[in-house]
Amino acid sequence: MKRLFAAVKIHPSAHYISLFREITSSLSHERIKWVEPENMHLTLKFFGETDENKIPGIRQALSAAVSESKPLTLKIANTGIFGSHYDPKVIWFGIEKNNELDTLAKAIFAELGKYGWQQDRQNFVPHLTIGRIRELKAKQLFRQIISKYNTVEIQEEYVSEITLYESILRREGPLYENIFSLSLGDYGTGM
Repeated sequence: MKRLFAAVKIHPSAHYISLFREITSSLSHERIKWVEPENMHLTLKFFGETDENKIPGIRQALSAAVSESKPLTLKIANTGIFGSHYDPKVIWFGIEKNNELDTLAKAIFAELGKYGWQQDRQNFVPHLTIGRIRELKAKQLFRQIISKYNTVEIQEEYVSEITLYESILRREGPLYENIFSLSLGDYGTGM
């Protein structure tokens, strides 16, 4: 069994890293598990624990989905939270509305459906998880800090491929191993 997810790798710019460090420093008094910039990705589909014999079907489904897509540019902007104002769970950087990304996500869900993968219960909300909140001591201060970054422009990311990763959970943080990558607009096996 492998813990799998399909994603777009994000290559943080100097501005991204500067903002990330500013936020983490401002919230250093809170118990938050930060996602290291080198692990940053936009999850397209989380498979979870998956039998290895299902990987060829995942590859075929993703290959069919990317064959109709062209490379695209994502605009990463804004900061927010998932969870309620009183009980936030996740801090994220947003992805501005992008029709090409929406089309790619729909194609991925449709193709995976042919192999028995159910679409996630929630709608696809593109975002980059930057931190998972364990515990907040000062919720009002937390909200004030996050609100300073609500409407910040972060970076643009050129996307030409998607990757199937294995997430290996370790005490020091997850390790993401590339299983395979597929180029957008390229019908084939990709490697």
